[in-house]
Amino acid sequence: MSAFLPLTRSATYSPAWFVPLDDFTGRVRTLGVDIRLDRFQDGGWLPLDDKAVRTPSGALAFPGLGRRGEPWAARPERHRARFSAAGHQPLYPADGEPFSAALAGVEFLVHPYNDTHPPAGPTAPRLVRFLPGVTFPYPPGLRTVHGVVVDAATRAPVTNALVEARGRTSGDLMPWHERTLSDATGAFRLALRWEGEKADLEADEETFRLQAVEEPGRSGELVVRLPQDTARRHVIEIREQS
Repeated sequence: MSAFLPLTRSATYSPAWFVPLDDFTGRVRTLGVDIRLDRFQDGGWLPLDDKAVRTPSGALAFPGLGRRGEPWAARPERHRARFSAAGHQPLYPADGEPFSAALAGVEFLVHPYNDTHPPAGPTAPRLVRFLPGVTFPYPPGLRTVHGVVVDAATRAPVTNALVEARGRTSGDLMPWHERTLSDATGAFRLALRWEGEKADLEADEETFRLQAVEEPGRSGELVVRLPQDTARRHVIEIREQS
């Protein structure tokens, strides 16, 4: 668990504000969230010792980051925040941005400032969604499917692939969306809380269409039929899409 600092100093300015959100429950959470900060230097990422502050509103911030004695003589610096939480995996692209499994954190610029040389401007909170991982503690009895994401050509596991299923409820046709991320071995475990496609209202078989994405232009799909495929280890193959 992160050694968060108490909010004992001014948090009126931070170059980045993060709001961790549990994607499964839809609730903001900071308890158990670990955040590590890096600075880009000499062509690589240098880990920093800066500790995040948990604000009363539930955000995580770095007040004082970027403060300099002579800010006019310094340039903005690239920083990156990396997150972790037991049973979860962080979804780094912001809402609406294309997904890429290669993203290893949330990048942001830190502009130098001091009391007489104010920062470039206010910063808006950045939502960071935490998706259920393979070890996520789903409620007892909740229906899940599991498997692995691999490269179709090399059969190598694809780490951090976004695995999703979408559909609509049969009664009121409300859209639903379930998603997870594959782990370092390519393994995934996806909850299916909602009803899948049925041939008719009385049918027992439900059909779900899973999609795995590594990056724009590289994805794979798989059809899962329940209940017969519940215990099966599903393999989603990632390949180039034309």
